[in-house]
Amino acid sequence: MPDYTFSDRLKHAWNAFTSRDPTPPLQPTVYGGFSYRPDRLYYYRGGERSVVSSIITRIAIDVAAIDIKHVKMDDEGRYLQDMKSGLNNVLTLEANIDQTSRDFKQDLVQSLLEEGSICAVPVETSIDPRHSDSYQINTMRIGKVVQWYPQHVKVDLYNDQNGKHQEVTLPKKMVAVIENPLYSVMNEPNSTLQRLIRKLALLDVVDEQSSSGKLDLIIQLPYVVKSQTRKDQAEERRKQIETQLTGSKYGIAYTDGTERITQLNRPVENNLLKQVEYLTNMVYGQLGITDEVLKGTADEKTMLNYYNRTIEPILSAISLEFKRKFLTKTARSQGQSIEFYRDPFRLVPVNDMAEIADKFTRNEIMTSNEIRQVIGMKPSDDPKADELNNSNLYSDPSAGMPMDEPLEEPMPEEENPGDIPISEIMN
Repeated sequence: MPDYTFSDRLKHAWNAFTSRDPTPPLQPTVYGGFSYRPDRLYYYRGGERSVVSSIITRIAIDVAAIDIKHVKMDDEGRYLQDMKSGLNNVLTLEANIDQTSRDFKQDLVQSLLEEGSICAVPVETSIDPRHSDSYQINTMRIGKVVQWYPQHVKVDLYNDQNGKHQEVTLPKKMVAVIENPLYSVMNEPNSTLQRLIRKLALLDVVDEQSSSGKLDLIIQLPYVVKSQTRKDQAEERRKQIETQLTGSKYGIAYTDGTERITQLNRPVENNLLKQVEYLTNMVYGQLGITDEVLKGTADEKTMLNYYNRTIEPILSAISLEFKRKFLTKTARSQGQSIEFYRDPFRLVPVNDMAEIADKFTRNEIMTSNEIRQVIGMKPSDDPKADELNNSNLYSDPSAGMPMDEPLEEPMPEEENPGDIPISEIMN
């Protein structure tokens, strides 16, 4: 993408809210403050969200920990270098005035899993993206889709100029519309996750009823309660016992010797808890998550399965949509791409690091300084530490190339004692 000078930005810069130059006035207006962070999307739901929120938060944190970059690839599709662009700055450093790149990615995934579909909107760009595809992205935010149109979307977006959420209608070609790959499992009205949320809500209602503080008593009076007079007497007797219990310091009341009291506040048996456990295990299985993943005690194979089945589809959906919407055909033909890279050494124990480092350097996959960077050590000043060579092989100083160790000189062949000249035999 072309570089723009400051004067070009003043002439062509564009803002999604004002549709004009976003340069603030000399005396910026300070709007009213908030007791909470207004740019975040809040989900005001019941306590049944506890299990679901832990799953969504875990996935969002793991996705945000993986690098997504605007990179240059060679003709074979191999990584060459990072691109120095506004989009790469959004993905690796700062997305907007409120969020770092990691906060932005976590917000993106969390909103994606909650809503099912969200938009990543370039708020400030170098030129108007409605009239040209060659623009630099300066800031970007996550918006909630309010209304769908054939060629446009209405997005609920936070405006950091006035501190309010506003609805703006934008063309689909200039915003990244991302859909949750696990939509049918998490966001469909009758999906497994939504059924789990409803069952958890019912379980919370039953728990509130059982712990409401009621005594649930039945008083058996020594006479038959059929006539209206007897009913009035029974009602008066009930009120007397209530008054005794509420007016007593320790909640003690007395009854007649002929009266009998039965307490009913025992737990009512139902299968809600079993259904919740069944649906929770089903959600874990369909999302590729286990209890060990949430607790942080999963082994390497379990984490690999989790990354391949859950994390990778979300990352692919994000990177492909960013590549499709924010890179022109010319940029893609030049080898530019949006790729994600996961650190393969993050789950490796320290005991195995030495063996892995030896294999990677011996097979000329990584240099010594690259290995030192992985384990958190500063680079070595030795020039050999930046060279891809096998230190176990003999190096020829004159040629500067490693070579195999020379073999020992072969022993001279001994004469075959069986080959005797004919003259010696005759003598």
